[in-house]
Amino acid sequence: MTIKKDKKYLLALFAIVQYIAQDKPSAAKSFAKELDKHILDLLQFPYKYRQSHYYEDEYYRDLTYKGYTLIYKITEDAIQILDIFKWVDKQ
Repeated sequence: MTIKKDKKYLLALFAIVQYIAQDKPSAAKSFAKELDKHILDLLQFPYKYRQSHYYEDEYYRDLTYKGYTLIYKITEDAIQILDIFKWVDKQ
């Protein structure tokens, strides 16, 4: 199984890290590094997080990390990272 990161996710993550770095660059680096650890854990435990609130399909999951929601989809051969956002931005 592999991890595939969609362009939408990468752009959103970049914006989040840039925003955090404005206040404290070391916090931005730590945020990205810890988030990557959670993503890598998905290879061992893909169903660890709850079914997505935004999709009605058990293969879509929400990983919540420091107030951000990361949506991913489980397929036969990959975990597809779709998006990351603050929950207040999606209402």
